[in-house]
Amino acid sequence: MQVICLDLEGVLVPEVWLRLAEETGIDALRATTRDISDYDALMQQRLGLLREHGLNLQSILAVIDRMQPLPGAKAFLDELREHFQVIILSDTFYEFAQPLMAKLAWPTLLCHRLDISPEGHLANYLLRQTDAKRKSVMALQQLNYRVLAAGDSYNDTTMLAAADAGFLFRAPENVVTEFPQFPVTSDYETLHDWFLEAAENSKHDIFR
Repeated sequence: MQVICLDLEGVLVPEVWLRLAEETGIDALRATTRDISDYDALMQQRLGLLREHGLNLQSILAVIDRMQPLPGAKAFLDELREHFQVIILSDTFYEFAQPLMAKLAWPTLLCHRLDISPEGHLANYLLRQTDAKRKSVMALQQLNYRVLAAGDSYNDTTMLAAADAGFLFRAPENVVTEFPQFPVTSDYETLHDWFLEAAENSKHDIFR
């Protein structure tokens, strides 16, 4: 049995924080897990900037509502789901992701939650668990699934390492250089073919 685990932002949808930076003019919000490997340091930086500029959840969702999946992402995901179980493993938050999940036809998503103040401001973030992507892969393997995975950032690399086959997709040069053990591609067709090849090379049947 095969399960594919995909990152969300940068793989299927644009980076939410980059879009926020563009629309608010807050350049420091451009930092993502592609740039900073310490997730807590990155999130504390983001929360501080939101407080400083008075941005609440409603104003953030107004930006996210206008976002669309990356070109070709939904067709890629739909095709994968014809042959595999597909789970999105993300360090985003359910409060952010809902509008984007609707546009992707509601794939299964495992991510984190936000602590929202009564005034609608982001007070803190609540991790489902630390190193959640890697632990999710390992849990699936304990259930006797063979896991194939793809992501683009530092926070995806432990997931890729734990998976039976892991691939980088549209990763920045710093991540590609630091993790040369993972094949890298920038197009969905190649990634789709790699998943099929990895599945066919296993001794397990593809889920149908």
